[in-house]
Amino acid sequence: MTATAHVMVVTPHPDDAEFGVAGTAARWTSEGKDVIYVVCTNGDKGTSDPNMKPDELARVREREQLTAAKLLGVREVIFLRHPDQALEDTPEFRKELVRLIRMYKPETVVTVDPYRRYIWWHRDHRITGRVTLDAIFPYARDFLSYPDLLEEGLQPHKVKEVLLWGAEQPNYRTDITDTFDIKIAALRCHKSQISDNPSARLEEWLRERHKMLAQGEDYELAEAFYRVEMRW
Repeated sequence: MTATAHVMVVTPHPDDAEFGVAGTAARWTSEGKDVIYVVCTNGDKGTSDPNMKPDELARVREREQLTAAKLLGVREVIFLRHPDQALEDTPEFRKELVRLIRMYKPETVVTVDPYRRYIWWHRDHRITGRVTLDAIFPYARDFLSYPDLLEEGLQPHKVKEVLLWGAEQPNYRTDITDTFDIKIAALRCHKSQISDNPSARLEEWLRERHKMLAQGEDYELAEAFYRVEMRW
């Protein structure tokens, strides 16, 4: 059986987790926590280059994600490899996440907030967040959900907390002042996605954003989430 993890990050595409939670993930790993990534799609549509083939782009983005994760100290990256822009809220997708939650037994699951209004979120983001929340509760918890998983030796698991990045009204912040630079370095690993955004401009934009998220706190830079404490 695979070793358990403290934190599971469920991200729609390669690079989304670096924008949403990389500073916090770097802090966790520096504290000795095991963090794993679950990347739901292969990102094979994410380019403006007309000469780039989807299969090649998927391979490039997978390599980029592995490099970024290694830099952050993420222990393992699991690629589900669903096609970009094609995620659906299906029992099969939900079961994939339930299986992983029961296998790794994370205390904390981090994913994208699926409830951002209007057209702000990519459709894959909304579906990833929603299906992850459903997988946590009730399916990963309930004994008779997916009974064949019991035959695999995967017992129910109760996640302790959920953190949703990109929330319109965050209620929880983490100090990333000391890990901001490594967050930027991890983002720079995704060269296929940020090649049109010079490093200085990207860093300046993100620094201002994370300063804004830290307003009212006694530190300079923050990542912000909507935190749900599971009361079982």
